[in-house]
Amino acid sequence: MQKAIFGAGCFWGVELTFSKVEGVESTAVGYCGGSVPDPTYEIVCTGQSGHAEVVLVEFNPDKVSFHKLLDTFWSLHDPTTLNRQGPDIGTQYRSVIFFQDEGQAALSKTSKDKLQASGKYKNDIVTEVVPAEHFYRAEEYHQKYLEARGLGNCHS
Repeated sequence: MQKAIFGAGCFWGVELTFSKVEGVESTAVGYCGGSVPDPTYEIVCTGQSGHAEVVLVEFNPDKVSFHKLLDTFWSLHDPTTLNRQGPDIGTQYRSVIFFQDEGQAALSKTSKDKLQASGKYKNDIVTEVVPAEHFYRAEEYHQKYLEARGLGNCHS
């Protein structure tokens, strides 16, 4: 099993999408990239903790490649909007890949560069590609939130 951590806006929708990818064995929503230890949802929502809402993806590399996970990540959000996805605004909603090792770092940067060069987006891609930091699991009521409520996205 391998791990990947992605931030692409509201973590509920990101988790739901990744949970449906064949080869993904588990997902968990949480917080990463900030300076506050053991953050709560309320603290992260202020935008002052520095944490992003993220999804920890545990996957079987024999069934799904990290490259496929990157394709999924890019497809779920607009990577050109700084600290914003749809109606959600703040640093906690930033587009970010927290890489686990140099292999993930290289693949992430190459993928980002190829997408930028493709001309798909008029504006520059602002996605951060940074080393993984401590992942703090979000409160249980956030885990599988949309699935538990039969919702298809964060804004249903």
